[in-house]
Amino acid sequence: EGLVEILPAKGAIVRKFTAKDLAQILQVLKTLEQLGGRMACELASDATIQAINVLHERMLALYKSNNRLEYFKLNQAIHSAIVAASGNPVLMEMHETLQARIKRLRFIGNEGPQKWAGAVAEHEEMMAALLKRDAEALLDVIGRHMESTRLRVADVF
Repeated sequence: EGLVEILPAKGAIVRKFTAKDLAQILQVLKTLEQLGGRMACELASDATIQAINVLHERMLALYKSNNRLEYFKLNQAIHSAIVAASGNPVLMEMHETLQARIKRLRFIGNEGPQKWAGAVAEHEEMMAALLKRDAEALLDVIGRHMESTRLRVADVF
């Protein structure tokens, strides 16, 4: 997943990500998720979209109960489920690899009630667009969500 670096005469170390690394990964993730979202709107079954909505409703309940770790796990599952709804295994594999690289940074990015509330509001918009199969609205909110993610984690560096 690109999380370990092998250094000559030193061995393996955990890779340290820079703000530039994060911005580049999020740029690609945005594109992958937008492609997955567009395909999901066009190709996914009603049952698949409803299953994603069930995940979303469970995620909102975790948000309301202030369970950030379980919320985050479902949040990531929703992003993956939207991409999976594309039916494209190559897209899913690339998305999973990049998502794994920045999982910890994304978790940290939702620290604090204001940041967390912003992420939830964006997810509400994403789900509304997906339920309507409004690909353009979904692509727009995914783009804003990724930019917001970059800004939410910027102070970590």
